[in-house]
Amino acid sequence: MQLLTEDIQAKAGKQLKSFSEIYRHNRTTKVRLYFYVVSAIILLTLFIPWTQNIRSTGSVTTMRQEQRPQQINNIIPGRIVKWWVKEGDFVKKGDTILQLAEIKDDYLDPQLLERTEEQLNAEQQTIGYYEEKVKTSEQQISAIENEKELKLNSIDNKLIQTKRKVQSDSTKLIAAENEMTVADRQLNAAIKMYEQGVIPLTELERRKVQHQNTSAKLTTAQNDFYNSKQDLLILQLDRNATIQNYSEKIAKTTGERFQSQSQIATGQGKVAKLLNQYENYRIRNGQYYVLAPQDGQVINARKAGINETVKEGEMIVEIVPENYQLAVEIWIKPMDLQLLEIGQKVRFTFDGFPALIFSGWPEASYGTFGGKIVAIESNLNENGMFRVIVAEDNEERKWPHELKLGTGAVGFSLLKDVPIWYELWRQVNGFPPDFYKPVVNKKSKSTKTNK
Repeated sequence: MQLLTEDIQAKAGKQLKSFSEIYRHNRTTKVRLYFYVVSAIILLTLFIPWTQNIRSTGSVTTMRQEQRPQQINNIIPGRIVKWWVKEGDFVKKGDTILQLAEIKDDYLDPQLLERTEEQLNAEQQTIGYYEEKVKTSEQQISAIENEKELKLNSIDNKLIQTKRKVQSDSTKLIAAENEMTVADRQLNAAIKMYEQGVIPLTELERRKVQHQNTSAKLTTAQNDFYNSKQDLLILQLDRNATIQNYSEKIAKTTGERFQSQSQIATGQGKVAKLLNQYENYRIRNGQYYVLAPQDGQVINARKAGINETVKEGEMIVEIVPENYQLAVEIWIKPMDLQLLEIGQKVRFTFDGFPALIFSGWPEASYGTFGGKIVAIESNLNENGMFRVIVAEDNEERKWPHELKLGTGAVGFSLLKDVPIWYELWRQVNGFPPDFYKPVVNKKSKSTKTNK
């Protein structure tokens, strides 16, 4: 029966192709070969280098603060008179954006600058008058001192003459006293001689007359001497009085000069204050026209209508600078921060620019752009991450000119090259990427990587 069945199947197999296609037990298979080949390929793939990286998101910004979109704030409060631009317009540095009018009572006078200048000129003229008065006072002091010197010289000459007269009268007094001494001795001798009868009475009376004449001469000499001394004392007192008188005059004139100088100092203070006010008014007049601080595009106007009032320091519009150096700010988790260094390379993809990404093989990726880390902030941001600034890598291809500020970006901070099996093992175990720092060899100036 079995032989019959096999015979029937053999005959049927010769007639039908399905038997040869379905039943393959008599043929050899290549599945084992395919399995070995695929396993070998997979095994070799596990040893292919894989570039570890840190994936992070961010946005396009600028390298410098003044190149970023900035607010234009009003310095003074005012009322909108005219808009010179509209949103979306491109302006040059110094172009007028907005014209304001004054709303404070203190500055409504249209001739405020002219009136302030008149006050300033009047005060300066007053200072000039006081300066002339000071010069006149100095001249008066000089004249008084000259007059004082002449007066004192005259008194000093009189003092010299009087002193000489006192000396002369003193000599005459001494001579009269000597003559009086001789006259006293002669009179006493004459009296004794008369009593002895040696001389007659007429001789005695003659000597008495001579004695009286000598006494009178002594009295005259004494009076002249005392009068000369009195004159000397009077001249000395007169000299002191003259010095006192002229000192009072000089002190009075000096006081007037000091008073004038005080008025000058006060006037200079007023002039400084008026100058300050004048400059403030002049600068304030220039603030009625809000000017563009740099070339850029006007956006986001906060005020719309005419006669609307704006407060001091209030934002009017924003301006996006026309010239800027692009950079990307990315946000890094605290756990990955220690893996980054200044100068480390980063790959980017930008929103709106197609790219084919192989994160572990940056050389095989398409549509990515290169950058270098230039700054790593040390403080934790409000979102719980650290901010990293990446600049364009000049050794790579240029970033697109069509990039706009705020465009989204995805960054891949390139780290160490490891085998794929190691990266899979690390990912499965949840380990962070390898920590390393670039070491620069001073001799060869080559950068090596330490694990």
